[in-house]
Amino acid sequence: MQVSLSFERSLSKDVAIMVDVLRASTTISVALEKIPNIIPTLEIEEALALAPKHQAFLAGERGGATIEGFDVGNSPIEIQNLCGETLIITTSNGTRILEGISGRALVGSFINAKAVAKKAREIAVDHIEVVMAGVRGQFAIEDFLGAGEIISHLQDQELDEMAQAACMAIGNHEMVDHAVKNSRSAKNLNKLGFEEDVDFCLQRDKLKIVPEFKDGLIRILE
Repeated sequence: MQVSLSFERSLSKDVAIMVDVLRASTTISVALEKIPNIIPTLEIEEALALAPKHQAFLAGERGGATIEGFDVGNSPIEIQNLCGETLIITTSNGTRILEGISGRALVGSFINAKAVAKKAREIAVDHIEVVMAGVRGQFAIEDFLGAGEIISHLQDQELDEMAQAACMAIGNHEMVDHAVKNSRSAKNLNKLGFEEDVDFCLQRDKLKIVPEFKDGLIRILE
């Protein structure tokens, strides 16, 4: 089976894993512990319009900052305070990437790397693609390293050169943590008061939950 790593755009018709380490991938995975249905939207206005219909909580950010009037930001720590049937989430990068995936779309990060790699292997026919979300069209080191963490559980497969590089890059956990904590994204979150979120997002394999985006909804893939 081929494993490839791409940036922003998904090319696979088989299985793609979206990686947005800081913070959408982590927030979505944590939210599914208490909220079974998540609706991602591209626009704030769409989220606000859907919320009353679904009696849903609202989570989201723009530029890392919590959207005014929303219940919580795109925070895996804040999201733990919510419990209900439906969450609507809109983020700057991760939710946009999910909409562009044409194959089966999974969500992964450090927090569920082993579980999402295992599930992808089970359902893929011949190709697993890991898609780095990036930040506003720019490469983000945290997504490259988060992708590497997932790919490290797929090393017995045929890795393309980008996937090999990401896998090699995560060999030293201390160096990985240092790089993520000093990334542009982390520094921005620190300024906004979300430094604890960065530490939370660096937890390895805390969850066995594998989110799947299908027919407009994110649910746990059993």
